[in-house]
Amino acid sequence: MLIQNLVLYENEYFIHVNRENDPLFYFFDYDVRTADINMRFQHFHTFYELCIPLCPRATHFLEGKPYELQTFDILGIPPTVLHMTQYPEGEACKRLIVRFNLPRGVAGLGNEYEQLLGIFHREVPIFRFSPEIRSSVFRKLNDIFLLAQKTDPMRNLIIHLKFIEFLTLLFLHQDQNEYTDEAQMTPTEKKIYAVASYIHTHYAEPLSLELLAQKFFIGSCYLSHQFKSITGFTLTDYIQMTRVRNLQSMLINTGIPITEAALSCGFTSFSQFNRVFQKHIGMAPSQYRKQNRMISE
Repeated sequence: MLIQNLVLYENEYFIHVNRENDPLFYFFDYDVRTADINMRFQHFHTFYELCIPLCPRATHFLEGKPYELQTFDILGIPPTVLHMTQYPEGEACKRLIVRFNLPRGVAGLGNEYEQLLGIFHREVPIFRFSPEIRSSVFRKLNDIFLLAQKTDPMRNLIIHLKFIEFLTLLFLHQDQNEYTDEAQMTPTEKKIYAVASYIHTHYAEPLSLELLAQKFFIGSCYLSHQFKSITGFTLTDYIQMTRVRNLQSMLINTGIPITEAALSCGFTSFSQFNRVFQKHIGMAPSQYRKQNRMISE
């Protein structure tokens, strides 16, 4: 069916090309989400991701900072960036998620691919276009929706080419982006999310309730109470989870020794680090690295 005469959509429809660790990978996921299955904490991927809400409103967090999304906004998420979406109470929200990898080092096209992927690394990688541009952009996704249902031997190649056309349109029209952050928050919420965002950009440094309270000119007791009330986490747990998530990425994507990785993520003692990692992940860091390296290879 067409949503607002623009985007083809079918619940629980998906398109899969290769595996997520392959140099070329696509997964188009047409589905619904509700408030009761909102993620509790931010997560990351080793691939690129597009989130396109097909409902009036959703809130997406990038590195602790909330952004309000509307129908047909296009959010780009680079690999290893912590993020999560929160959907409002009420009717289920339709959405399209596109996960993908593009091959690197393609002779003669490496620079162009890097430029296309550069749109995901904008300060605010969210796109909202005029109806005319929006129509041309989403037409490429509709082409993929229809092409994927065919048994054409060139199916996967055509999907790839159409998606490159889609990314190229985003790149060419990025200066016509009309997105403005319209998150409606109280002054207290703005302050708390500023603290959360600071944690995400300074997790490798010493952090404490007292230090953050002083930096943001808030009483420590007030900060502790409001942080838990607004984010659902104690400040200590939030700091620990941010460090653990970044450490998970390092364990998967680098060969840095575990102790060195832990220190670079802000853990000051190995025993503390081991205890915190097992508490939040449920296994030892060495086991986590081995298990996820085996999956990705």
